[in-house]
Amino acid sequence: MSVLAVGLSYRTAELRKLERAAIGADELDKVLHQLQQAPHVNEVMLVSTCNRIEVYSVVETFHGGLADVSEVLAQQADCAAADLYDNLYVHYAGAAVEHIFSVASGLDSMVVGETQILGQVRNAYAAAREAGTVGRTLHELIQTTLRVGKRVHSETGLDTLGASVVSEALGETPELEGKHAVIVGAGSMGALSASQLRKAGIGRITVVNRTLENAERLAANVTELGVPAEAGVMDELAHRLAEADVAVSCTGAQDVVLLAEHIMPRGGRELVICDLGLPRDVDPSVGAVPGVRLVDLETVRRRMDSVGGASSAKQIARATGIVLDEVREYLAGQRSAAVTPTVTALRKRAAEVVDAELLRLDHRLPELEPGVRDEFARTVRRVVDKLLHAPTVRVKQLAADAQGTDYASALRELFELDPASPAVVASPSPQPSTDGETQ
Repeated sequence: MSVLAVGLSYRTAELRKLERAAIGADELDKVLHQLQQAPHVNEVMLVSTCNRIEVYSVVETFHGGLADVSEVLAQQADCAAADLYDNLYVHYAGAAVEHIFSVASGLDSMVVGETQILGQVRNAYAAAREAGTVGRTLHELIQTTLRVGKRVHSETGLDTLGASVVSEALGETPELEGKHAVIVGAGSMGALSASQLRKAGIGRITVVNRTLENAERLAANVTELGVPAEAGVMDELAHRLAEADVAVSCTGAQDVVLLAEHIMPRGGRELVICDLGLPRDVDPSVGAVPGVRLVDLETVRRRMDSVGGASSAKQIARATGIVLDEVREYLAGQRSAAVTPTVTALRKRAAEVVDAELLRLDHRLPELEPGVRDEFARTVRRVVDKLLHAPTVRVKQLAADAQGTDYASALRELFELDPASPAVVASPSPQPSTDGETQ
C-alpha cells in the first residue's frame, strides 16, 4: 500500500470551484468516514483551508484509490468526477511524501513561507485521528511532516517572507494605526487576524461570532495583549460594522454571513472588508456598496501574482533542498522498515529449526548431561545468530538504497518463509498521545 495525495488549490482552481469543494468543520467527520469506507482506501486525512482541499490516503492501488477519492470530492462539490479532473493534482508514493513536506514547509502556499499551514496540517491530523481514520502509515508520515516543516522554518527563515494570507489581505488596506477593526469569526483564522491587526497598530477590535462565549474568549485574549477589544453576536453585525474602518471575515460557514444590507450609510468614510472565508463569507454585492472596498482571496491571489511574492530565491532553494533530503531519508527508512518483518520472520524460523533439532537431540541422547546439553544449545544458537547477522543487517541497508529491488520477497523465496509471517510478527500500530507524539 502507498500514500496518495489528491487535491485542488489556488494553483489549479478558481475560487468558485474551491468554494464548492470546501469541507466545513461540521462535515469533516462524515467525509473522512465516507473516504475510509471506499473500497481501495485504508487510512485517510483531509486538509481543507482557504487555499486548498487535499486528501491524503493510504490506498491499495493507485487507480482504485484515485477513483474513490475523486468520487467523494465530486460529491462534496455537487458535480461529476469528470468535472473536477482538470482542477485536480495527484501525487503518489514518493511524490506524495514530497508534496506534503513542501506544503507543511510553506513552499506551496500562496504566500511562500507562511507558517499557518503547518498548524492546519497538525489540526487535520488531529481531526482524522479523532475520527479513527489514521493508522500507522499516516501517523508516521504526519509526525515526520510536522518535524520537517519546523526544521525548514527554523533553519531557513522562510517564514520571514510572508506571515500569512491574512497579512497579505491586510496589505491591501490603508493605514491601520489607531483604527477600529471588526473580526467576524472567533476561530483560528479569527485569532490570526487579530494578531496581524495588532502588529499593524490597530486601535481597537470587535469580535463578532455566532457564539458570544467564543467571541468573548478571543476578545479577552486580544485585550490581554494590549489592544482594547469587545465581543458581539451576529445580530449586531450591521451596528458593529457602522463603527469600523476595516473588517475581516473568516467564519468557516457554508453560506455567506455578510450581506449588502449589513452596510449602513457611512457618510464618506471608507470600509475595507477582507473576506478570507472558503466558501466566501461576504456576498459579492457588498463590493458595489458606496464606500466599501472588498478584498477577497481572489484579490490576494492577483496581488501575489503581480508582485511575484516577496520571496527570496536563496531561502526557497535552501528550503527545497531540506525537503528533498528529508524525502530521501524518509523513503529509505520506509524501505528498510518494510524488510524488518521478513527479517524477524527469518530469525523466528531459524529459532524454530534450532529448537526442533535440540528436541531431536534429546530424543537420541537422553542420557546427555544437562550442562553439556545447555552448552551445546548455546553454541548452536551463537552459530545461527552469527550466520544471520551480516545478511540481515546488509539486507536492510540494501533495501534503504534499493532501486526497485524487493529484498523482502527475495528472502521469503530463498528461505521458504510463509508470506503471511511478516504481517503476523509485525508490531502493532503505535498509540499516539494527546499531543500527537508517539508514546
